[in-house]
Amino acid sequence: MGKQFNKLEEKHKKFISEQKIFFVATSPKGGKINLSPKGMDTFRVINSNKVAWLNFTGSGNETAAHLFEDDRITVMFCSFDQKPLILRLYGKGQTVHPRDSGWQELLKLFPPERGARQIISIDVDMVQTSCGYSVPFYEYKGERNRLLEWFEAKSDDEIHSYWEEKNTLSLDNKPTYVLRPPK
Repeated sequence: MGKQFNKLEEKHKKFISEQKIFFVATSPKGGKINLSPKGMDTFRVINSNKVAWLNFTGSGNETAAHLFEDDRITVMFCSFDQKPLILRLYGKGQTVHPRDSGWQELLKLFPPERGARQIISIDVDMVQTSCGYSVPFYEYKGERNRLLEWFEAKSDDEIHSYWEEKNTLSLDNKPTYVLRPPK
């Protein structure tokens, strides 16, 4: 049932482009594993071994903290409304902040949105597919606009203050470097 590939094939890229949600898993050394659902138009396949997603301000910032300490990352897509399929991307991730070289080039891949905190770039070293036969059917009804509305109601200074208060440390008190680069 399951198959492994050393790169994204065209059928994988097509499947990814059709999904409305994906899940990201990371972990620091000896810390809490984080698994986050992601949505909106934020995921891009750059080439057969590189992907990226635009990461918005949120209630936490676990992925950034984890990747600084241990760059392993898994992204999972699963079909809820089509032929059953689960697709996982395994690789090494890097957090790119607005202050970093490469930010502007990567940012061009996404629609303009306020509230972008960082871009997670992933070098994919394995693609795995599995059947998804037990994944239930769900109907997509649309995007939630609440996060975008929150950004629009805030100034850039207010968003940065939120980062300072909520996004600088992980649950394990690991730094995220959202506001300042590591020393």
